[in-house]
Amino acid sequence: MENMIPSYAYEQIKAAYSEDDVSLIEKGWSAKRPQTLRANTIKTTAEDLAKLFDDAGLTYQRVPWYQDAFIMEKATHAELEGLESYREGLFYMQSLSSMIPALVVNPKPGSDILDMCAAPGGKTTQLAALSSQKAHITACEMHVPRAEKLRFNLERQGVGCVNILRQDSRNLDDFFTFDTVLIDAPCSGSGTLYAQDPRVAERFTAQLVQKSVKAQRALLKKAFKLTRPGNSFVYSTCSILPQENEQQVESLLKSCDAKIVPIHIENSEDIPLLPTTLTGALLVRPSELFEGFFVARIQRCS
Repeated sequence: MENMIPSYAYEQIKAAYSEDDVSLIEKGWSAKRPQTLRANTIKTTAEDLAKLFDDAGLTYQRVPWYQDAFIMEKATHAELEGLESYREGLFYMQSLSSMIPALVVNPKPGSDILDMCAAPGGKTTQLAALSSQKAHITACEMHVPRAEKLRFNLERQGVGCVNILRQDSRNLDDFFTFDTVLIDAPCSGSGTLYAQDPRVAERFTAQLVQKSVKAQRALLKKAFKLTRPGNSFVYSTCSILPQENEQQVESLLKSCDAKIVPIHIENSEDIPLLPTTLTGALLVRPSELFEGFFVARIQRCS
């Protein structure tokens, strides 16, 4: 099939990466990934969900760095949506890469957490599950349809520890403070491009990158202000472009009293990585299993 990736995307990655890395990224853009999901531990356990999949004749792989995650070997998104266990909210379909930020947040019981860009709710519901619903989560979404989708997913997953705030999180009053903040920022989606998508050229543009960079910068500055001194916040994008990732964080570090907290995920040797100039950050390379994704943990020092 014809490769539909626009030349602008290739210009961007060729400027940022070696020839070998560009080749690997291109392979990742061409890969059709299997469906992945995580058990909703608010309603079930990974072991009980595995038994349901076994009974349904579904084959899967478990993920060594996240015991609640599953790689479905053959089942399609539509087939999984047809399962009673899906309708009951026993699992949430989510890419492996997008499961990483909430793990890095590592929500603690009793903590106050802000999810700045929450809809449709994958990371919000994951934060609730990881904290056994003992964290206090504020989820921001300024667009009404997306806020309703967020509410629907929270209800289906049985989440009761989240307060939805229908507001642009960039405009939150600095009076608010949180133990930690998650910014899964709007981005170009350069890590999720699919070479056979006929609409990829209209979706990925220089204008989108520029718009995303502007929003990301404002979100990072606001997150710094809202995080209590001494605590950390997490910044992530599904982009592999330095101007949306390392350069954004480096700019913040120059203007604010903050530092990088190195990310360590146990048993994560199978996560494919790209080189990054930001020591301690995680830059996932698009591959047969993973979308391209950037994650950094930043501590507010004062």
